[in-house]
Amino acid sequence: IGDGASAGNYGYTNSGYSVYEEENDRLTESLRTKVSAIKSLSIEIGTEVKNQNKMLPEMETDFESVGGLLGATMGRLRLLSRGSQTKLLCYMMLFSLFVFFVIYWIIKLR
Repeated sequence: IGDGASAGNYGYTNSGYSVYEEENDRLTESLRTKVSAIKSLSIEIGTEVKNQNKMLPEMETDFESVGGLLGATMGRLRLLSRGSQTKLLCYMMLFSLFVFFVIYWIIKLR
């Protein structure tokens, strides 16, 4: 009877271990899937960072050219304001204000 009881207990503990092993396998597979997803996400983030780092010098060049263009425009405006064409500048400012108020009025009516 002792051998049969111990064999019965051994079978019971074996099935308990098998339940734990199945749960461990399931959790391990779930963890493996999550790690794989994180790995692919980090690779995609790395690729995106590399692409954006390549764009930065291009953007810097574009901003420098826009800054130069804006500086030249401001210089022309200063020259225009110093010259005898202040009357023309005044007309341009009044026209700009008129256009602004017309646009504001149209937007307000909607």
